Amino acid sequence: MTTVEEKPARLISGPGMLLVWFYGVMVVGALSRSVYQIATDFQRAPLAYSLSAVAGVVYAFITYTLVRGGETARRAAMVCCGVELAGVLLVGTWTLVDSAAFPDATVWSYYGMEYIFIPVLLPVSAMYWLRRTRARRTA
Repeated sequence: MTTVEEKPARLISGPGMLLVWFYGVMVVGALSRSVYQIATDFQRAPLAYSLSAVAGVVYAFITYTLVRGGETARRAAMVCCGVELAGVLLVGTWTLVDSAAFPDATVWSYYGMEYIFIPVLLPVSAMYWLRRTRARRTA
């Protein structure tokens, strides 16, 4: 008796591919920015530069889970998008309330204003897509 291994359900069909593209761009943007800032001027704004690095890692993990596909990856992506949204809202509000805490901006400062607000729009879009793909798959 042989078992047939099923391929994970794709999460990157249609608009999902656009999400992967945006997340990929954000990975490159956040990680390259943070690596450069940490390497050249970490003492100036360690919190901001570290948060940008964390954002890049979160973006990379979400990109990976979207490409990987399957129910486990979908759930992991949903959790990470929730963490990402919470981070954007927390850091965005923190930068409005106490901008002195951030001598330099992070990816999530002012809700991602330097990135055309993509950091606040992306997790909402991704969570909508992930819920929609699950509903479509179970229907």
